[in-house]
Amino acid sequence: MDVVLLAGLWLDGGTAWDAVLPELESRGHRGVAVQLPGQGDGNSRATLDDQVAAAVAALDAAGGPVAVVGHSAACTLASLAADARPDKVTKVLLIGGFPSAEGELYADFFPVEDGVMAFPGWEPFAGPDSDDLDEATKQRVADEAVPVPEGVSRATVHYTDERRLDVPTVLICPEFTPAQAQEYIDSGDLPEMTKVKSLELVDLDSGHWPMFSRPAELAQVIADQLV
Repeated sequence: MDVVLLAGLWLDGGTAWDAVLPELESRGHRGVAVQLPGQGDGNSRATLDDQVAAAVAALDAAGGPVAVVGHSAACTLASLAADARPDKVTKVLLIGGFPSAEGELYADFFPVEDGVMAFPGWEPFAGPDSDDLDEATKQRVADEAVPVPEGVSRATVHYTDERRLDVPTVLICPEFTPAQAQEYIDSGDLPEMTKVKSLELVDLDSGHWPMFSRPAELAQVIADQLV
């Protein structure tokens, strides 16, 4: 199966999945790492609509059934892609994040300066998020981090097709446990998750960036959900 991979904030979508792609291939699947506008292509004026269009184009290019994987903030992007193509997407996999609700901002988490939201450094992610990354990896990720355009981070999320809620969804839980994720969902603060008709929670022993720290394990978890 084709697996469309959407990287989270500050990651170059064209390279962030490099260690995961061969692992997926060895398990019989073709990973498609999407180069998201504004995250690696030099377009600081890119918008969330541009990113959705890029994700949908990757879905349309798939020859048959396709799964879409979103990491962190791009869990919302994966949901928007499924919203645009509910008849094409067979499964939505969310890594370490939850889709925003209708009318919420996409990812307004840190200050925007000169039209972009820069990587804030590792201090905000100290603890379970980053404990499994060695210093060399942290330095590399920070050096390669791409400031996210304001047109992406502060865009308002809009869904258009309730059929997206019929697509089976898997929440991969890295820095939090499935039990913790269920508590978040039960709290009522994640309305998009409570409306999904088929939701499975899967554990992954890693931090927030398993594509760097546990690529083989991440690929195996993804592959296990595609059978």
